[in-house]
Amino acid sequence: MKFQLAINLERLDNKIEMDAVAEHTLEMVQMADKNNFHIVWAAEHHALEMTIAPNPFQILTWWSNHTNQIRLGTAVVAAAYWHPIRLAGEAAFTDLISGGRLEFGIGSGAYQREFDRMHPGLKQTDGWRYMQEILPAVKKLWEGDYEHHGEYWSFPTSTSVPKPLQKPHPPLWVAARSPITYDYAINNGCNVLCWPFTRPFSEAELYKQHFDEAFKKSGKSRKPTFALMRHTAVYENEKDSEIPIKAIQRTLGQFENLYKNLGDVKNGFPKQISLESLSNRAEFDPDMLRENLMFGTPETIIRKLERYKELGVDEFIYYASMGLDQNEQKKSLELFCSEVMPAFQ
Repeated sequence: MKFQLAINLERLDNKIEMDAVAEHTLEMVQMADKNNFHIVWAAEHHALEMTIAPNPFQILTWWSNHTNQIRLGTAVVAAAYWHPIRLAGEAAFTDLISGGRLEFGIGSGAYQREFDRMHPGLKQTDGWRYMQEILPAVKKLWEGDYEHHGEYWSFPTSTSVPKPLQKPHPPLWVAARSPITYDYAINNGCNVLCWPFTRPFSEAELYKQHFDEAFKKSGKSRKPTFALMRHTAVYENEKDSEIPIKAIQRTLGQFENLYKNLGDVKNGFPKQISLESLSNRAEFDPDMLRENLMFGTPETIIRKLERYKELGVDEFIYYASMGLDQNEQKKSLELFCSEVMPAFQ
């Protein structure tokens, strides 16, 4: 099993300065690079302090200048916010200047709040339609001259300048949950990123079932990579679990605000809504979070990862961003690198 890192520049309130956030994030990425993580992922989000990522390619360029070998991925480009020519060119340029380390991940977009600002009038639930049109267009632009007349974009003959350093193009990834997206990903030669949120192991089993069924239907000979992401916190003693539990509950209170499009955001900071007020409040129970997420001592984490390995997860994505104190984040990643990863090498 290989390991990947997903990390955001995040502020849950204005008590921490932005330069300290940037310094911490880079240190985490450098730690992953030195400890042979395969990929580090940068997101795309707009006007939200909890995920500061207005351009993932700019973030990856920054990281590439301070790392040696770790591959650099977008998880994910929000398709509807881009024009195919601009997306092809920016991705290819990032691949060029990083020495061919780009992993190109694309998805539908997360929050209706962002769609209302970045693509007014578009429903978040229709974002997948843009993804399915833009990806083939970007691949054609990477090849050479290409003219496009689609439902959402039209342009005369053009090409990507520059072309990607990797041939025929960087590895492709799609963020998938529904069966239709798994079908699309595999039919278009894409690896799959999945995230079961805080849901139980059965949700991961469902995603793997979608993946296997889509691959079987495709008739393809090469099976793509199946990567799964979980919020992760490693601690030395079980009594320390309260620290990440409280941090993730706070973050989830803000996430639910955005996910349900409640609109209570001030100066980029979503209000933390009461988890007790939610109809799905059982998803935030401390015991459930402790069990479902990648929380635990090194021995517990190894046991949980073994279960995912047996399921068929090729690469595990360590999701570091959950509002946890920066020192706690570093301690967790250090324990993961020194006590957990050796069990899978």
